[in-house]
Amino acid sequence: MKGIMIQGTSSDVGKSLIATALCRVFSNEGLKTAPFKSQNMSNNSYVTKDGNEIGRAQGIQAEAARAEASVWMNPILLKPQSDHHAEVILLGKAVDSLSGKSYRESFYEKGLSTIEQALQLLEAHYEMLVIEGAGSPVEINLKDKELVNMKVAEMADVPVILVADIDRGGVFASIIGTLELFTEEERGRVAGIVINKFRGDISLFENGVKWIEEKTGIPVLGVLPYLDNHMIDGEDSLSIQPFIQRTGDGILDIAVLRPPYISNFSDIDPFYYEEDVSIRWVNSLSEIGTPDAVIIPGTKSTIRDLRYFKEKGLANWLERYAEEGGHIAGICGGYQMLGRNLIDLAGSDTGSPFEKEKGLNLIPADTFFHEKKKTVRVQGRLHPNTKLSNIDNLDGYEIHLGETILENEYSGRHLLLLENGEGDGFYGNEGRLIGTYMHHIFHNDEWRGAWLNALRKQKGYPCKPAVYIKALKDNKYDELAESLMKHLDWEKLKEIIFNWRKQNEMA
Repeated sequence: MKGIMIQGTSSDVGKSLIATALCRVFSNEGLKTAPFKSQNMSNNSYVTKDGNEIGRAQGIQAEAARAEASVWMNPILLKPQSDHHAEVILLGKAVDSLSGKSYRESFYEKGLSTIEQALQLLEAHYEMLVIEGAGSPVEINLKDKELVNMKVAEMADVPVILVADIDRGGVFASIIGTLELFTEEERGRVAGIVINKFRGDISLFENGVKWIEEKTGIPVLGVLPYLDNHMIDGEDSLSIQPFIQRTGDGILDIAVLRPPYISNFSDIDPFYYEEDVSIRWVNSLSEIGTPDAVIIPGTKSTIRDLRYFKEKGLANWLERYAEEGGHIAGICGGYQMLGRNLIDLAGSDTGSPFEKEKGLNLIPADTFFHEKKKTVRVQGRLHPNTKLSNIDNLDGYEIHLGETILENEYSGRHLLLLENGEGDGFYGNEGRLIGTYMHHIFHNDEWRGAWLNALRKQKGYPCKPAVYIKALKDNKYDELAESLMKHLDWEKLKEIIFNWRKQNEMA
């Protein structure tokens, strides 16, 4: 199988975005294309059609490639639960929770065999493989048992493109330093260099390109511009979009609490495309201000992050804010925090069975954490008992260990009625307090528009029609692909890919 691997001089250089663009370009050229990342560490995940869990970046790349996402595209997913432990997702299912040391000691051989199996299966079904690396490929303390960079390039026998981020500075040192730390064999696999996130007049970097090529003997295949509003979901918390402040009359101020172990932060992305909404990520009480609404996103460790909010004074503030009629929306872990009690029966949330924590006591419900995780795509509509617009065809996905049980007398106060007849979440205070397990609920344009209009009415602002961003996403894949081809030596890259094995066989 033909393929290319995108590695970076560090994390967040734009590997995922470039891999996404390549998936769409190859698909546009008629090649049956699949993304691949052997091992991903991210709490931003994606639920496949068959209810398995993979890294969100590979799910998005599969969409760009017009392929159905599968566990073979990301066979190993590590989801951090604390500073020392991560949940291990193998072929879409949670199998263990391990420390970094235990993972390296006990999982390496199993990981290698799983990766080899995945590569073989993808080769049997696809013509082109776009492989993404992770972090830096030259972490010396980890290289002997790495499962995601040069080892994978060797297993797949594909050339490597090294990406460097010029926006953060030090681009020359990062390129030269990375290449110097490669072995001679690894360095020989690097067939091209890409400079990413350039701002300004690219012609001003011509001398820089010349210097890199003369110093390394490796062609610079392109200098890619910094892209705003690309609408492609980020992979980890480094990719969270910054605070966007809009000022003037009629602006809604939404504060999003940022827990240490935040997960599925792409739930918030649609608000960045609402012209009258400011989004603020809040870590402390001093930053909270007087928002028009607060969103509590998902987390990989609900109890730990609830304790964090208590320590920071945000929990007490939320309770007062709710009493004063503030609008609060909790998603997944954020929904669980709104209840009365959290009981970790299996130790799956904290690592300690039967650990308990008092919730914010805003919703009459208790959450019990079990051993088995629920991962499923879901569809539904607003529950008939809500006083919000009667919106049908809401869709999203669930990824959670906890089960939240409402008191019997409140059993009809669900926010959603799912397609399978079950109720989900909670609707209270005439819509000012809501919670749900449905990730991406705010990606449903009609619902997001109705929720924002409730805020506008309370502020005395005129209502606005829904902003339909959902339909724009596929167009964004094409725009991303066009931008890549405009600034990349596309014919040279294809020559590298299609001649790689032929040249190595001759050598």
